Amino acid sequence: MTRVLVTGGAGFLGCHLVERLAREGHEVVVPRSADHDLTEMADTARLFDAASPELVFHLAAEVGGIGANRANPGRYWYANLLMGVHVLEQARLHRTPKLVLAGTICSYPKHAPVPFREDDLWDGYPEETNAPYGVAKKAILVGAQSYRVQYGLNAVYLLPVNLYGPRDNFDLETSHVIPALIRKMLEAERRGEDEITLWGDGTPTREFLYVEDCVEGLLLAAERYDGAEPVNLGTGEELAIRDLAELVREATGYRGHIRWDTSKPNGQPRRRLDTSRAEELFGFRARVPLREGLARTVDWYRASREVPAAHAQARRWGGGHPNKRKGPG
Repeated sequence: MTRVLVTGGAGFLGCHLVERLAREGHEVVVPRSADHDLTEMADTARLFDAASPELVFHLAAEVGGIGANRANPGRYWYANLLMGVHVLEQARLHRTPKLVLAGTICSYPKHAPVPFREDDLWDGYPEETNAPYGVAKKAILVGAQSYRVQYGLNAVYLLPVNLYGPRDNFDLETSHVIPALIRKMLEAERRGEDEITLWGDGTPTREFLYVEDCVEGLLLAAERYDGAEPVNLGTGEELAIRDLAELVREATGYRGHIRWDTSKPNGQPRRRLDTSRAEELFGFRARVPLREGLARTVDWYRASREVPAAHAQARRWGGGHPNKRKGPG
């Protein structure tokens, strides 16, 4: 049994990781933002004092889709930078044996060659709407590598592609594309609306990783990887947003028209990862096909809407919304 600290453990990715760790018999510590604000060094130190972790997964983040990124550039830069810095420093001071850091593919240059290779991270500036968040997270990679050289801290840095799955954030103000599409289509169908409007022109491409596959990647890296170089986690499969919308239409059964609002931004033009490093270094390969993952996600969302409010609250991981990736809880 290992004593594991999971920052962001009540969030979307974190709650799936916490469940897996608990099933495997580990002692898991999940901080709550009401008790430990990781943007404050004193709170982070108090957390590490209490937890005395043997392994840390730093998943806490403040992040959202294009609209949220445009509305909160300063906050996303500040909060994500400080949380990463404080976790690194306290892991050093507490001599934590292993630290697994979740970065973001928003750190990649806007016009990085496709597929994105880890060695391309520094060959340009990120896409503008993602840049404050992406740059903050990339600074944590520099910190991790620096702490490894100077202090011997075993911090590994992973770059998960866009995640989706049950318990994702379905808030239309802050959600990413898959949960937003699912909610828009199901609600339009329920209301009898014959049209939905989506941002951009549908031509940008994205890559999507089912949340439980990402959990497997995190655990494999914790067990088998001790290197300084960043590692992509993804499927290596690229899909246009327009084609994704059709797959979600199929999964939800939505029969209405899709209108594209070309006055809205497209975001990053293309995304697809080179995932060979993860397979070579710690044997990770994604398993869940997109159609299957979408079906599971739609089923979960449909079921969650049928749960009465009191029961829905009981399902949450102790305060705060489990789908909103904000702060340590």
